[in-house]
Amino acid sequence: MIDLQGFNERQKEAVLHQDGPCLVIAGAGSGKTKVLTTRIANLILNGVNDYQILAITFTNKAAKEMKERLELLAPGNEAFLGTFHSFGLRVIRENALKLGMDRNFTILDSDDILSLIKKILKDKGYDYKEISPAYVRNRISFIKNEMLSEVEIEKFFNTDAEVIAYEIYKEYQLRLKKNNSVDFDDLLVLPVKLFQSNKEVLEHYQNRYKYILIDEYQDTNEVQYKMIKLLSKKYQNIFVVGDPDQSIYMFRGANYKNILNFEKDFFNARVISLIDNYRSTKMILDAANCVIKNNKDRKEKDLVSHNGDGVKIKYMQAYDEKHEVKLVIDEIKRLLDDGYEKKNIAVFYRTNAQARVVEEQFLKANMPYKVIGSFYFYNRKEIKDLICYLRLILNPHDDISLRRIINTPKRGIGLSTINKLEDTARLNNISMFEAIQSGKELGFKKLIMELIVDSDSLSLTELVDDILEKSGMKESLNADNLEDELRLDNLMEFRSITASFEEQTGMVNLQDFLEEISLVADVSLHKDEDDVVTLMTMHSAKGLEFDAVFLVGMEDGIFPHQNSFVEALGLEEERRLCYVAITRAKKRLYLLNAKRRMLYGHETMNIPSRFISEIDPGLLEVDENTIDNKKEKIVVEDMYNDGDVDYQIGDVVLHSIYGKGVVVGVEKTIVTIAFSKNYGIRKLMKNHKSLKKL
Repeated sequence: MIDLQGFNERQKEAVLHQDGPCLVIAGAGSGKTKVLTTRIANLILNGVNDYQILAITFTNKAAKEMKERLELLAPGNEAFLGTFHSFGLRVIRENALKLGMDRNFTILDSDDILSLIKKILKDKGYDYKEISPAYVRNRISFIKNEMLSEVEIEKFFNTDAEVIAYEIYKEYQLRLKKNNSVDFDDLLVLPVKLFQSNKEVLEHYQNRYKYILIDEYQDTNEVQYKMIKLLSKKYQNIFVVGDPDQSIYMFRGANYKNILNFEKDFFNARVISLIDNYRSTKMILDAANCVIKNNKDRKEKDLVSHNGDGVKIKYMQAYDEKHEVKLVIDEIKRLLDDGYEKKNIAVFYRTNAQARVVEEQFLKANMPYKVIGSFYFYNRKEIKDLICYLRLILNPHDDISLRRIINTPKRGIGLSTINKLEDTARLNNISMFEAIQSGKELGFKKLIMELIVDSDSLSLTELVDDILEKSGMKESLNADNLEDELRLDNLMEFRSITASFEEQTGMVNLQDFLEEISLVADVSLHKDEDDVVTLMTMHSAKGLEFDAVFLVGMEDGIFPHQNSFVEALGLEEERRLCYVAITRAKKRLYLLNAKRRMLYGHETMNIPSRFISEIDPGLLEVDENTIDNKKEKIVVEDMYNDGDVDYQIGDVVLHSIYGKGVVVGVEKTIVTIAFSKNYGIRKLMKNHKSLKKL
């Protein structure tokens, strides 16, 4: 019998659930990871074969934490705990031939994808000014994640840009197949298509994984939803955990309605709500509840704190963005004097653009910090070059990797030579590697062939050393040059990654290693300093907790973001993001905004965030000393015209930033205006001085 000491009644009910569909609405800080892992252990103790358990989460970090916890409860188990992408990769590897692929396929990362799209656009004669490669990449990802058919694409892709994107998509798919490569989206799409087209394969996996558990179900997109529905259809032993109030990835295709519709998808589902919060004080939870109750599309629940009342939430207003950060730093110093540790303090902002000034002020104040979600190790040029060498050794038909490194370091192989190779390869329907017959490029081909032979007898770490020496990468970096020295240090650090992989897994398989690092997409591999303040976007903060949290930029137009004013669903998503940000705080929460702010090169004056006004004033401690409130009030009022301006649909208007537009909708205080294609449809306050009726 599993030990349930320390579990509340709702948690026990979830852990002991055995067969049939179950939905667990797990509020912030309610112990969902503990419930998930303990339920898996309970299934095993009750006779379920661990080999038949599939547990899926969204990040490698969460999967690692679950594995460690489960190992303590059920040592030596073989349940699958991993991300959607790692599960999809397993299915593809086990069925590569059925999918018309060789087993030694490579996985393209985002930069590889972008470079391939750029190449196709160039081949087809399109100018980047005419259509952005990033836009095409997003459209391709949308097609795959929504699993759109050709009929649906042709029906919904109506604009000139979308028609071009679809044309590029078709060529992109052909080149992926030719290169024996897949992209990250394919790790989800290909298994689902296989399940839909091959009943035997689907039944194999349905019988293999009779018990399915899904973490963060509110973040699933269309293709993930289809995968889960197909796998769970036969036995219906589907156990999902999530919180619709914490769905904040709509921009990535996540559909929070998947969790709201769970009871429709599985008619006899048991629903359990975990509302006991073991993280935050009552003041903080009450503030979160005040904000989120303004969303209409949700499941009603109010979190209950087990950590006492706590102190009020401090609200501070600054003169500008620099003063705002100074207020944060001054308050952090007070917290440190009170015994708080820097590692338990975090500053959250809505956009990465806000990070620059925060970092600048922290540096000036000599306040140690780390930034989560910034430019990191695997995105560095020298590391990507080294990985491409490894990919080409594994799969010589990988044209994308070959194109990146054929002249890295410099070998005198010019762009015209590379273009000729591509033309030859295309005409003869072969890879660029096969097309190499002479010239300096033949020397490169011989190098790769030599490294392929070496790879059979070397460990991964030895192979890395071999590449660095024989390719000339190491020699090309001048140790007297500080930038080159840092690059060399990074290449040496890569050796520690291969050594660690070999030590932890006992494997020297190049394909397994490349798949492992391809799947690492979270911050867990970053080297963290011990005692520093953490800076990050609100989206990056999901799943984390800190003793004290500062939310900066709490202004309409920044948070909620101005893009959310266009769609009602967008504003609800911003409110969920606010709920997530608030519930990261355990003991102290601070809300800050500024009277004026320089952002994206423009000075703006924004009114305080509507989310602050949604919080019960009794929960707030307003710091009257941070700004001249009378002065603030006058400045804000100066932004508006006296009286209400009468707008009618069809009126032509002029905006100080967006230019001319046409009124397409009128509400009480808001007017909806269609501007040029650069700005699209915007909702604005009727009497704002930036807007004039022509």
